[in-house]
Amino acid sequence: MNKQELIGTVAETSGLGKGDATKAVEAVFDAISTSLKKGDEVRLVGFGTFSVSKRKASTGRNPRTGEEMTIKASNQPKFKAGKGLKDSVN
Repeated sequence: MNKQELIGTVAETSGLGKGDATKAVEAVFDAISTSLKKGDEVRLVGFGTFSVSKRKASTGRNPRTGEEMTIKASNQPKFKAGKGLKDSVN
């Protein structure tokens, strides 16, 4: 399922128009992104938890030249599925 299919499904199941469903889906994505940028967790009970993991700087190799290079530290978004989501998939 891609974003447009998600919007279509939200519109269909909620009775909203496509425009309103688009705004709702975008608002959810924006709220999650904003919270993660601040370093907060987003916990959706029964669904899962979005969080940010800090990666340390490391040394890697350029696959073409074999030359060593430094990979700078970064923040990585993570998602851990909740019990309700795990149970619905299995």
